[in-house]
Amino acid sequence: MMKKKDLQRFAERLKEDKNRVLNHLVDKNKTEELQLSTDDLPDEVDLAQSELVQSIALRLKDRERLLLQKIEIALSKIESGTFGICDLCEEAIEPKRLEARPVAELCIRCKENQEMEEKIYA
Repeated sequence: MMKKKDLQRFAERLKEDKNRVLNHLVDKNKTEELQLSTDDLPDEVDLAQSELVQSIALRLKDRERLLLQKIEIALSKIESGTFGICDLCEEAIEPKRLEARPVAELCIRCKENQEMEEKIYA
């Protein structure tokens, strides 16, 4: 079981990460509001570039949305006392792994197994 002090530290870090992601999304939305609409673009090259930029922006927003969900899950696990426990094998997740990725839901062994399965079936 993790010490209360460590749990508080992780909770603070996760909340900071959440605020950073939310602020980044807000800043991005403000920037996108200033961009030209596709009707204002004079030629096909400009239109294609604009569509590419929009596609990349949507993928980044989706990643950030997923990260926010993982942060919320990690915060709820801190509240419930299950933070730092692997979702699959229910063993403790190594502290170094949590330091590197506080939203980690799997221990290294289970994550490696998951990635191997994804390679096989991909």
